[in-house]
Amino acid sequence: MSFKIVRNDITKMNTQAIVNTANEHVAVDTGCDSAIYNAAGYSELLAYRKEHIGEVPEGEVFITPGFNLKAEYIIHAVSPLYKNGDQGEEEKLRSCYQKSLNLALEHSITSIAFPLISTGSFGYPKEEGMRIAVDEINAFLLKNDMEIYLVVFDEKTTALGGKIYPDLQQYIDKNYVEEKQREEYFGASELSVSYEMNSGIDGASSRDKRRRLGGFFGKNLKSSTPNKKDYTAGMASMAFSGAKWSEEEAECLEDSVSFYKEPVKEDAVDECVDFEAEHASKLEERMKHLSDTFSQYLLYLIQDKKMENADVYKRAIVDKKTFSKIKNNVNYHPQKLTALCLCVGARLNLDESRDLLARAGYALSPCDMTDIIFSYFIENEIYDMIELDIQLEEHGLPCIIS
Repeated sequence: MSFKIVRNDITKMNTQAIVNTANEHVAVDTGCDSAIYNAAGYSELLAYRKEHIGEVPEGEVFITPGFNLKAEYIIHAVSPLYKNGDQGEEEKLRSCYQKSLNLALEHSITSIAFPLISTGSFGYPKEEGMRIAVDEINAFLLKNDMEIYLVVFDEKTTALGGKIYPDLQQYIDKNYVEEKQREEYFGASELSVSYEMNSGIDGASSRDKRRRLGGFFGKNLKSSTPNKKDYTAGMASMAFSGAKWSEEEAECLEDSVSFYKEPVKEDAVDECVDFEAEHASKLEERMKHLSDTFSQYLLYLIQDKKMENADVYKRAIVDKKTFSKIKNNVNYHPQKLTALCLCVGARLNLDESRDLLARAGYALSPCDMTDIIFSYFIENEIYDMIELDIQLEEHGLPCIIS
């Protein structure tokens, strides 16, 4: 059972079925309808509807083959035209989601992608349309098992975050797009960057990135840029053990880490010395906790931040009994949601949160709504569980505060 909101072109979704926002007449509308017809094969799909389907009233659905799409089926939801909200538009829109999902169930479809039905050329307000979509999909998943995606694409939809934290939806989209780009260029099965190389590098300055990369190329910080052969070989040995890269792939890698090409200024070495003087003891202390369990590392972080245990679990809205189990059992394995709440309660930054979660066998997924919302709050230092809970509810996710 899975529900994810993603940023993508619905015609490129690799699901068994996609949903189209269809016209009640045998005609093709603009927006999603037109895009799906063009991708599937305009003439073939239109001819199929004329011959086998005909006109269909608003709120009803029908199914056709996917033709040239990756999807095997297209479920067409005849979308209500929004007038003033008093003409039964909500009931018809809910019917589109309900009947699409039930039709998918009848055809043993296991994965399906929806657009935000009616919110384009049909004029339904996007925020209300999002709430209805999430309501109906979650209600369906309470009783059924299916992989469901809600696909957003245009800029107006990605800006839907609402009045509170309006850039939240964009943050979700950004993470999804970056993940899909990595898969598209490298392939998920081939991408195996080591933890030592990758951990923490995204947020580092150019100087720190060069310092981390320099050792892998066997170059002094003051040395000139290596030639392409050395650079490619170094990159391959650094991040993709045993992998062989074509010239084109090497160029892609070279572009993705173009910061290494920049010559390092003389004062960068002095800054490195300053770093050692200021942070060496703290780094050494952190190294002592490499093998800590979740419980041990959490208590270390609380102590290091000079916090009280009670303040942390109260801020995290974790009950005292659960926290006592974590404190008194070094091998205690909390649920992921509990671990996420404790990251907020302990006011951890994003790197500390990832590290702590990893010790319980968890990771922050760029495609999971709950993980993205927690990541957003942690990254922006918003350690307020009430506001976070509001955002979970706004996005149709289970609330923490009962």
